[in-house]
This record gives sequence, C-alpha cells and structure tokens, in this order.
Amino acid sequence: MPLVQVDGPILTDVEQKRKLARLLTQAAAEGYGMSEEHIIVLIRENSPENVASGGQLVADRHQR
Repeated sequence: MPLVQVDGPILTDVEQKRKLARLLTQAAAEGYGMSEEHIIVLIRENSPENVASGGQLVADRHQR
C-alpha cells in the first residue's frame, strides 16, 4: 500500500484536510494504477515556530 506523507502548515478547517486527502489519494491512485482504497495519506502539521527556511524560523518571518 503506497503511503503519501505531507508535511505542511496547520490546517484548522477539517474540510481542507478532507479535500487534501481526497486529491492526494486520487493522484496517487492514478499514478500507481491502483484502487484508491489502497492509498494511505498521512498529513503532518507543523507550527511556524517548528519550521525554518534560510536559517530563519517561519514564525519570525510573519512578525515583520
């Protein structure tokens, strides 16, 4: 069973998560040529103080 794992910002709306899971499942099923029931999607959410880009916390960028 393929596992699609996404690391990204926190999604506060469960509908956003449902849509993301649905779209990722559809794409993976098509790419692998298998049934959607065999695709696992794992959404991992990261708060801005736990992510850095270019040596700077994302949380610090939003404060400017």
